Amino acid sequence: MHIFVDFLQNNFSYYLLLVFLIGLVVGSFLNVVITRLPLMLERGWKKECCELLKIDKNEANEERTFNLVYPPSHCPFCGYKIKISENIPLLSYFLLKGKCKNCKKNISIRYPIIEIISALSVCFIAFIFGVSIQAFFAIVLTWALIALSAIDFEKWYLPDDITLPLLWLGILINTFNIFSDINSSVFGAIFGYGILWSVYFVFKLATGKIAMGHGDFKLLAVFGAWFGWQNLAPIMIFSAVIGIIVALTLIINKSYDKNKGIPFGPYLAFSGWISMILSPYLISSYLNLVA
Repeated sequence: MHIFVDFLQNNFSYYLLLVFLIGLVVGSFLNVVITRLPLMLERGWKKECCELLKIDKNEANEERTFNLVYPPSHCPFCGYKIKISENIPLLSYFLLKGKCKNCKKNISIRYPIIEIISALSVCFIAFIFGVSIQAFFAIVLTWALIALSAIDFEKWYLPDDITLPLLWLGILINTFNIFSDINSSVFGAIFGYGILWSVYFVFKLATGKIAMGHGDFKLLAVFGAWFGWQNLAPIMIFSAVIGIIVALTLIINKSYDKNKGIPFGPYLAFSGWISMILSPYLISSYLNLVA
């Protein structure tokens, strides 16, 4: 292992290429997570409701096993089982011209977009952090944020199945001072959740409306746990600015629904990701601005 690490450090271009290729492969898996995890959660919720209401399993129309592995990859329209040769990240989409080989229905453009975002973003992380333990965990967080952003964009919620493990992982790794010290990490998690929960509570009390979901509280807590409480203010400010710009753009284009709003998770995720890269600069700039 040590020899392999030394090789990557001495051959940085090979390191970046390796990370890029792994990013493509994991990006393909992220598409599975984005598609299937919400369905798995919804089926679980239905099952729990049926148990609570004492509805017979036959009435609940319990479906066959469905998870991230089973059933194998298939066309959502015709059920055609996708072969390994037809499931090569990015390449297969263009070889198939964005269509199912069997029924010729269009394949969502989301699939190659997620794969290329995954590959480019982790490659950038590898370039910034080099061959290091910080790079490894930053890449893991990056993949999780991509999945969370896409799910929130499509389904309007951030699954606890991703945010909560990230929260505990952030505290765990910072017991070894990977990104922050343990005290800043713990208080970051507390303040991250508490600040947005307070905004949510006050807004709901004043207007009777819900401004954001609980997943947003947990995601900010994740960033607090990973990067310390010092990064919370820059992350909140940057995400709010992005959200306002997007909202104004939608209003100008007359495509904004005030009753529906916009999902905040993707902007929060992007802000946290940027903060991970520019953390020292952001904190110093923020403190200078306040001073």
